[in-house]
Amino acid sequence: MSKLTWTVYLSGEVHTNWREQLIQGCAASGIPVACTSAVSVHEASDAAGDHLGVEPSQFWRDHKSAKVNAIRTRTLIKQCDIAVVRFGPQYKQWNAAFDAGYAAALGKPMITLHDDALTHALKEVDAAALAVAQTPEQVVEILRYVTMQA
Repeated sequence: MSKLTWTVYLSGEVHTNWREQLIQGCAASGIPVACTSAVSVHEASDAAGDHLGVEPSQFWRDHKSAKVNAIRTRTLIKQCDIAVVRFGPQYKQWNAAFDAGYAAALGKPMITLHDDALTHALKEVDAAALAVAQTPEQVVEILRYVTMQA
C-alpha cells in the first residue's frame, strides 16, 4: 500500500524558524507531508509586482504586489489538505488572518499556532480551527496522528 502524501500550507509569521522546525520534525518522524508556503522573504514579497512598472506611491506598489502574491497564496491554499497558520508575538500578521479566513471559507482543516498571550485576540480565528497549538512540535504530533496509515 502506498502512503498518501498530505499537502500542508504554512502561513503566517516570518521572523522565526517555525516552518523549518515543523518541516524537520515531520521529516524526522517520517510523516508523509509536502509543505507549501507563501514567499516568506519580505523583500521579494514586497517587490512581487515591481516588474509591472514603477509606482511613485507605496500604496500602489503594495497593491500590485499583494495581487501578484495572491496568485500564489490562493492557489496553494486551495490545493492544500491542511493549513497551519502561525501568529507570532512581535508583529500583527494581517496576511495570516486573511489566509485563515480564506482557508476556513474553503472548508480546509486548519491548525492555528500561537503563544497563549494571543488566545483572546485570536478567539474567532481559533474557533474556526480544528486544533490550536502553541509549538511547532505540537503541530508535528497532530500531523503524525492525522496522517497515520490504517
